[in-house]
Amino acid sequence: MNIRVLMVVVLAAAGSAGAQAVRVERAVARDVSPRLDSMVPVQSEDGSEHEGEAPAHALAPQATRGAQAAPVTTVAPGSEKVEQTQQGTRPAARIVAIFDGLGEGFEGPHGSARLRNPSDNSLAVGPDHIVQTVNTRMAVFTKKGSKYDTTGRVLYGPVNTNNVFKGFGDAGQVNNGDAVVRYDQLADRWLIVMPIFRRLPPRENEPRAPRAGEPAHQSQPAVPGQPGAALPLDQKVAPTTAAAGATTRPGAGGRGAPNARGSYAICYAISTSPDPLGSYYRYQFVRPLFPDYPRPAVWPDGYYVPTSTGDDVIQKHAYVVDRAKMLRGEDATEQGIILDDVNFLNNADLDGKQLPPAAAPNIMMAAGGTQLKGVLADDGIYYWKFHVNWEDPTRTKLEGPVKIPVAPYHYMGGGQLTNAVPQPGTDRRLDAQGDKIMARLVYRRIGNRESIVAVHSVNTTAGGGVRWYEFRLDKQRNVVLHQQGTYCPGGFYRWMASPAIDADGNIGIGYSFGGTPHFPGQRFAARLSDDPLGVLTLREAVLVEGEASQTNTMRWEDYTQTAIDPTDDRTIWYVGDYLKKGAQNYSSRIGAFRIGDN
Repeated sequence: MNIRVLMVVVLAAAGSAGAQAVRVERAVARDVSPRLDSMVPVQSEDGSEHEGEAPAHALAPQATRGAQAAPVTTVAPGSEKVEQTQQGTRPAARIVAIFDGLGEGFEGPHGSARLRNPSDNSLAVGPDHIVQTVNTRMAVFTKKGSKYDTTGRVLYGPVNTNNVFKGFGDAGQVNNGDAVVRYDQLADRWLIVMPIFRRLPPRENEPRAPRAGEPAHQSQPAVPGQPGAALPLDQKVAPTTAAAGATTRPGAGGRGAPNARGSYAICYAISTSPDPLGSYYRYQFVRPLFPDYPRPAVWPDGYYVPTSTGDDVIQKHAYVVDRAKMLRGEDATEQGIILDDVNFLNNADLDGKQLPPAAAPNIMMAAGGTQLKGVLADDGIYYWKFHVNWEDPTRTKLEGPVKIPVAPYHYMGGGQLTNAVPQPGTDRRLDAQGDKIMARLVYRRIGNRESIVAVHSVNTTAGGGVRWYEFRLDKQRNVVLHQQGTYCPGGFYRWMASPAIDADGNIGIGYSFGGTPHFPGQRFAARLSDDPLGVLTLREAVLVEGEASQTNTMRWEDYTQTAIDPTDDRTIWYVGDYLKKGAQNYSSRIGAFRIGDN
């Protein structure tokens, strides 16, 4: 294992926001793994996730603290003008593949796994394989094509997600949740990102928790195993604040665990070939602040991975790693900027192989409002231009935020960790994560047209729906609203959506569906590229009907996810949860849809 560290903090201009501190770090460890299918998997005995049902902290008065709080049903004035209350009239998208993924009752070559909520579903699709992660577990499936004659056969798993990091120092010993998988279509490689939520054993020189916009600081360069300037021996870890992050956040699975003087970390595994069962280049980067809720995005100049400091502070991290060097297994750096008083961030994730213009900045977006301050509504979506410069980090910068006016919206249920979606036969409502833009924020270029699609969950006049937007980039690379709508036919609930854009410019959106008398399940709606604006014109396709209510926790996934198929660039894959009859915990259903070829 090669171990080398360099951490530098530099200042870069950031448009109207003023100067921002850019953190530049080398990996504390990097190597090349053996083949994944040659590493004997180690299973956790109890199968516990990283948090189970997390405490609500100081989120809002309506957040759960023991007894179930009443849901927030406020509808933003004017939001009804963009509600689509009837299904489209075109035939539903055609389902071309469907099978059960990880979840209750799942069996594979490596046995079974007890899985607890939330699932944190992530899905990646390559030419011959499908890879799924659900927090602390992963599996690899066949995809019908040139190599396999069927889709959905389990080749590998279920195994601990950190099995890909087995033998990789600290990372191989901690099986954390929130792991996310992506398929990099541009390079035909697989990317697995796993945060480390426990403070790792302290190194001789530990970085202190940085503050947004702080003065430049340079640590000791190239000191083996030492990520930064030493803390005085008598200095205590700061309490949970906007500066220090959620350093003492409780929860099962090790958030804020015992090594109080050590750092958190984030780990990357990039396959050395198109084979997800082959070897991986592995990297570990120190994160002094808690790296919650990572949302990886593929862009030509980097892998962008925004994270959150925690649920009880309003602080986010905008990070990017050097994709070109990591694809070659070379010494690579990670650059990051810390932002205060912003909502959950998502970076544009590229669909297809047509590149954005050379040196185009990545677009990063967030919903408005601030749940911790009781602000649950807004009439804008906010974006930044993220410019990264690997040769001269002083030129790395964020430009923004810039407000894009949109129809008013109110967070579904009042935001994250709240009681939103009703279920039949129980008063247990489900969380909708209504305070944030959901994964993925999708970018697609077709000719000279560049589109970005975003989705989030909002209250509607008759329940809750999926608010979706298509934005376009103008000649100055400013983001402008092209169309918007709130999909809410029939007065039920649609939430936790994930979008994709196919090669023809058609938009597909998968989402959870429920509300009495329907058990929670998964559906998919879509539109053709030249259809009337603001309308999902294809009828709903039912991926899976729920068979039971979830009564053991409010947590319903933390996200679902789409993935575009690299073989035809038109098939949209989607994964989401449901409960089987009599089950206590979720199962996941994976499906593939094609739009407009009925």
